[in-house]
Amino acid sequence: MAFDFEKFPVYRLSLEYVREAEELLIQLDLPKNSRIADQLSRASLSISLNIAEGAGRYSKADKKHFYITARGSVFECVAILDVLLTKGKIDQSIHSKQYAILEELSKMLSGLINSQK
Repeated sequence: MAFDFEKFPVYRLSLEYVREAEELLIQLDLPKNSRIADQLSRASLSISLNIAEGAGRYSKADKKHFYITARGSVFECVAILDVLLTKGKIDQSIHSKQYAILEELSKMLSGLINSQK
């Protein structure tokens, strides 16, 4: 691994969530132009990308900004799952599985954010 962020447990978990989200989208078989599918795909990807970008910054303030953005994307994914559950597109077991990963990501990112003081 050439880049430090690739060693971060939070980064590795974010990649796991990208895979989970994409598998869910394949399972849902939503239309290609589905706004909710596009939003979940982009928000899940945003978590990993912002962790990587933050790790590449020099100042703690810059790093913190990107880690906060990544955490915001986690929250966005939770809201999307809630919408999918409310609309009956997913069942509680799928929601719970993905929610658990997102909850862990949120905790890990909060720790990363707090370490940038």
